[in-house]
Amino acid sequence: MALELRDVTKTLGAETHIYPTSLKFEAGGFNILLGATNAGKSTLIKLMAGLEKPTTGEVWVEGQNVTGVLPQKRQIALVHQFFVNYPHMTVFENIASPLRVQRMSRSDIETRVRAAADVLQLGPMLDRRPQELSGGQQQRCALARAIVKESKAIFLDEPLANLDYKLREELREQLPDILGERGTVVVYATSEPTEALLLGGKTALVHEGRVTQVGRTTEIYHMPTDLTSARVFSDPPINFAPVTKKGDEIWMGESITWPVAGDVAALPDGPFTVAIRPHHITPFKSDQASVEIHGPVKITELSGSESVAHFEINGEIWVSMSRGVFPFRVGEMCKFHMTPDDCFYFRPDGQLVAKGRRNG
Repeated sequence: MALELRDVTKTLGAETHIYPTSLKFEAGGFNILLGATNAGKSTLIKLMAGLEKPTTGEVWVEGQNVTGVLPQKRQIALVHQFFVNYPHMTVFENIASPLRVQRMSRSDIETRVRAAADVLQLGPMLDRRPQELSGGQQQRCALARAIVKESKAIFLDEPLANLDYKLREELREQLPDILGERGTVVVYATSEPTEALLLGGKTALVHEGRVTQVGRTTEIYHMPTDLTSARVFSDPPINFAPVTKKGDEIWMGESITWPVAGDVAALPDGPFTVAIRPHHITPFKSDQASVEIHGPVKITELSGSESVAHFEINGEIWVSMSRGVFPFRVGEMCKFHMTPDDCFYFRPDGQLVAKGRRNG
C-alpha cells in the first residue's frame, strides 16, 4: 500500500501554495510532514486526502490515479487538532458513525467499535457523550473513529496541538503502536521537531510550500542537506553565522577561532556558514575542545528545568538552551561555550559540505 504525489502543485491566483512536489509514502510506519505554521503541511494533506484538487500533477493510491476521486470514495480518515465529535451522540455512536454510513451490519459495527475502543482505552466510556470526556479522551474518540474505518490512509493534522503536555506525551508514545502496523498509510503533520523525533519513521521537511528533504527522521536530523532543512529541523531555531576557513583554522568574526578537524580539514580556504543547535551552546565548558564565545543577553526564558538565553554575537542573535537553572540577566555580558564537533558547515549557496564529528 502506497500513496504518491507526482509533480503536484497548488496555486491560488498569482500565489503559489505548493511548488512542484513528488512524494511517496508507504504503509507500515509513520510518515511525518514537519514544518513551521503556514509552511504548506495542511495544504499537502488536503491534496492527498482529496479535499483540494492540485493545480497540476496527480495523486496515486495503490497504483491508481485518484486525483479526481471524491474524498468519500477514497477510504481515508482525517483527524484535526480540534476535537471533531458529534455532541448529541455517545462515544459508541461517534465511533460507529462512519460504519453506519457504509451500511455495515449491527454485529460487525459492534465488533469493530469495541476493538477500536479497546485499543484507545475508551471501553468504559462508550456510553458517555463527548462533553463528559477530558480533552485527551475526546481526541482518542476522534482517533478511534478514524481507525475503525480500516482506511487506506489516515491523515493527522497536528492532532495533539491543543492537548496539555501530559496528554501529548502519552498519545505520542502510543500512536506509533496504535497506527503504525495497521497496513495503512499514516501521514502526521507537526510543527515540532521534537515530536517528529519521538514519533520516528520517515519525515518530509516542508518550508514555504517546498519539500526540502525526505528521509528517515533521525538521519535527516543528523544530516540536513542544506541550511534551510537545518533550520526547519531545529526548535529553538538553529544558530548560524558566516565564518572563513584559513589554513588549519576557522575564523568567526575577528576574534573567535578554532582548529579544523575531520571533514572540515578537507574544505578549501574561503567563506562558509557555520550552524549549531541551541542545546549545544552552554554557559559552561562541556568539552576540552570547547570554544568560548560571549555577548550581551537580549532575552531570557526559564522553562521547567531548562534555561534559555538569546544573546548577540557579531551582529547575530544566537540561542543557548541548557539543562539547569542559570541566572541570565538581560543586558549583561555572558560567556558561553560551543564545541566544533557539534557544528555543521554550509557553502555560501546553503548546501551542506561538512559536519562536526558528533553529528553522525
